Parts: sequence; structure tokens; C-alpha cells
Amino acid sequence: MLFHTATFAVFFAAVWCAHWAVHRVAWARNALIVAASWTFYAAWDPRFLSLLVLSTVVDYVAGRCIEVAKRPRTRRAWLAVSVVTNLGLLGTFKYYDFFATSAARLLESLGLSVQPALLHVVLPVGISFYTFQTLAYSIDVYRGRIAAERSIVRFAAFVAFFPQLVAGPIERAERLLPQIAARPIFRWSDQLEGAVLFVVGLCKKVVVADRLGPFVDVMFDRGPSELAAGDVVLAAVAFAFQIWGDFSGYTDMARGTARTLGIRLTENFHGPYFSTSPREFWRRWHVSLSAWLRDYLYIPLGGNRGTRWQVGRALFSTMLLGGLWHGAAWTFVVWGAGHGLWLAAHRWWVARTGGLSARYAPLAMAGTFAATCLGWIVFRAPNLHHAASMLAELGDLGTLPPWANVRYVLHFIWFAVMLQALRRFVPRVLEDREYRPLRLVLATYALLLVLTEGAFGEPRAFIYFQF
Repeated sequence: MLFHTATFAVFFAAVWCAHWAVHRVAWARNALIVAASWTFYAAWDPRFLSLLVLSTVVDYVAGRCIEVAKRPRTRRAWLAVSVVTNLGLLGTFKYYDFFATSAARLLESLGLSVQPALLHVVLPVGISFYTFQTLAYSIDVYRGRIAAERSIVRFAAFVAFFPQLVAGPIERAERLLPQIAARPIFRWSDQLEGAVLFVVGLCKKVVVADRLGPFVDVMFDRGPSELAAGDVVLAAVAFAFQIWGDFSGYTDMARGTARTLGIRLTENFHGPYFSTSPREFWRRWHVSLSAWLRDYLYIPLGGNRGTRWQVGRALFSTMLLGGLWHGAAWTFVVWGAGHGLWLAAHRWWVARTGGLSARYAPLAMAGTFAATCLGWIVFRAPNLHHAASMLAELGDLGTLPPWANVRYVLHFIWFAVMLQALRRFVPRVLEDREYRPLRLVLATYALLLVLTEGAFGEPRAFIYFQF
């Protein structure tokens, strides 16, 4: 984590107090958000703050120039400046070593010995998220969907807003910028719902994800010959809930933190494991990324227009690049390609047959979850050989895992389901005047959970920080 919990609590308390002290003065409020966000990011490694600032300045200038340019060629040139700068930074720091090493191995297989010059740089945390956020802004200004932001301070606050800076959700300018520009209104209902959101997210992270994490690590670190089919199934299911608890937990914490500052962030998860098709899964999982891929890759590649082959090709290409977005490794590329093929095949099948009727929804849900878990094996495996070996073990499903392991995983799955139910139930309770005394109880409970996080064990870094 960028901050330990106690440090973040002190940091956020100071920001919260200062924010509501100056919230009527727009320039002071926005300057505070920028200063707090840059401080938050620099706490990880101050050297990489320069990349965030560079991306901010380039896209601010590009947006203004795109808007005032009269000639289409000039507008395209400024859009190219934004795209090349952002993708250039992302490609250099995230993908250069991967592609250089892969090319060298390919040449070696052809009998040519090459020693590529590698950068060996640390991946700047959150670069994939804020790069996509600023790119969407430049493209939307170019398309005429939004006006270019005139205040560089407001724009910097939009790019670096600290609750969602390092792991999303990827916010659109048309949604977040107006909230940053408007004067927030202090409401106790926002403070209480924000606290509940934060605590539910914290519990997903430290109770579900962090407790399943060591078990998943042990299972995936074993040699493929040491795992039976039942162990592979259990490892896949455990990782499915680990990554859900980790990522949706961060999103809830980010949304809760922002809510207490009077800003509403996009809900990034809608019960993804209740999906009945791959298309529905990507409408429920990492919603902000799915929407970004749809609007800025899938539709420009043709979208639903054209023949079934052309639509399938667009789906496959979009998910292939979406897999690569997750990390510089062939496991992510194959994972993305697999989802692309799955989406294309499902679309073709629905067009041919009309799909399953509603009465088969439980069967479709189970099948979608099973296919998603197969993908998670490739996603989590250290390399493709390891993933292939684990998948090959599934051919013999006669071997069951130890009951103690099954019980351990089921315990945290049950806890995850209860957290999701709590997440849906509590906002309704807060809105009901008959339950006003419960608000104080929930707020106290939230504080106790935050203060006693250490009781849950050693905290682990968020999985999506590496992307």
C-alpha cells in the first residue's frame, strides 16, 4: 500500500478537515485536492510524480489546442501529441522490457543471438489508470463530446484525485470534472454512507482477499505435478474471490473516501460472479475499464457494424489489448485473447440459437463462473507452461482436495457473500428515519474496524497496483 493504515488515517483526516474548511473557495479547494493527491502519489516514489505531472500538462495543453484549432489537420496533430505522449510513457515503463525480451527470444529460436538493452525500471503505480483517464479526456474533446477544461488546477485535480488515482475506477471527464468544479454540499448521509462503503471495502480487502492470498500463493507456487484436479479447482475458485475482494474492496474504499469529500465515483462492480454470459460478466466486472475498451477501442474497430466475422474480430482485438493492459506478460495476453474468443463465440451462438431461456439462468450462471475461473488460472499462473499444466490436470476430476482446504475457502466465500449483501442493505437502512440510532452504531463499527485492521493479519499490497 502507498500508506500504512494509520498513516493514511492521519493524512485523510487532515485533508478532510482542510477540505470542508475551504470548500466554499473553489481555487483553494481544488489546489488542496491537487496538493493532497500529489503528496499521496509521491509517498510511494517521488521520482515518478514527474510522469503524472507531465501527463497532466500535455493533456491540458492538447485539450485547449484541439478546441481552438480551426483546421482538422491541426486538431488531429494535437490529439496525436496526447496519444503518443501517454502511450509512449506507458509503453516505455510497462512494456519495453517485455517486448524487447520476447523479440530476443524469438530471434534466438531462429539461431540469432541478441542481447537487448533493457531498462529494468519499476512500473509506476497507477500509470495504466491515469493514462487511460487522460487519454479519454483528449479523445472526448476531439470528438466534441466535452469542452476543454480551462483551469489547469481543476484539470490536475481531475487527473490526480487521490482516492481513485492508483487503481481506479477510470473516471470520465464529463462525470468527474463537473463535480470538482461545483461547490460540494456537506451532508451527514454522505459521510455515513462513505464510512460504510470504506469499511465494507476494507473488510473485502483484509478479511477476504488477504486471508485467501496466502492459500492461493501456496497452491499456485506448487509444481504442476504436485496438484491434483481438485486442488486446481479450489485454487481457481479461491483466486476468483481473492481478486474480487481485493479489487472491488479498493473500489469501495475509494468511493467511500470520495463520498465523504462530496464526490461520487463510478461503481466498478455489480456482482460479476452472478453473470449468465461473458457479455454480462464484462458489464459487471471492472465496469469503468469495460466501458473504456468499448468506447475507445471496440467501437472505433467497427463495433457491432459489419459481418459476424468483422464483429468477432473487433471483440477479439479489443479483449486482446485489454489483456495486455493488465500486464506485460504472455499470461495476460492469452487471458485477454481467451475472453475475446469466448465473447465472439457466445455472440455467434446467441445469433444462431437465440441463447438460453430464463429458466436455464442458474445453469448459465454456473457455466459462466466456471469459464471465468479457467481464465483466472491463466491470469494468476506465473507463466504459460505452468498454466497449461494446471489446466491439463483438470482432465482427472476424480481427486478431491482435503476437506480442511475446502472449508477454509468456503468460509471466506460465505463472508464475501455476506459483505455484498451488507453493501446493498445498509444504504437503504441509512435512508430510513426509523433506523437513525443505527447510524451511530455503524459509524462506531467502522472506526473500530479501521483501528483493528492489524488483528486480521499482515496486510498485502493491492493486486491491481501492479497494473
